Amino acid sequence: MASRRCREKRNRSNEFVLNGTLINCEIIVMAKSYWLINSNRSEVKRFMKNDKCIDGVFEYMFIDTGKIVGGLGKGPPLMTNTISVEIDLAREIYERLISQGWRKIEKVWA
Repeated sequence: MASRRCREKRNRSNEFVLNGTLINCEIIVMAKSYWLINSNRSEVKRFMKNDKCIDGVFEYMFIDTGKIVGGLGKGPPLMTNTISVEIDLAREIYERLISQGWRKIEKVWA
């Protein structure tokens, strides 16, 4: 499998002045996440791309597993496990879960 290189970051200034001190900050934008829920609505999985890329390293996805506590939408799931896998393997896992009856959902909690 060939290595995928990350794109170079744009050369923008992230500097501002706070109380007379020059501060350099980087705005972090969360990657879009994809959620699945099992058929009895007791467990969720979140798939999210790892955007912290390193030159010459494969792209990875985080797969988080969580349990629904209370009712769906009444509160966030209790996240119990996180793994990091290559994107191709994450796609296989996603498709396997769909074939086993897991369904796509949108995040319904704050």
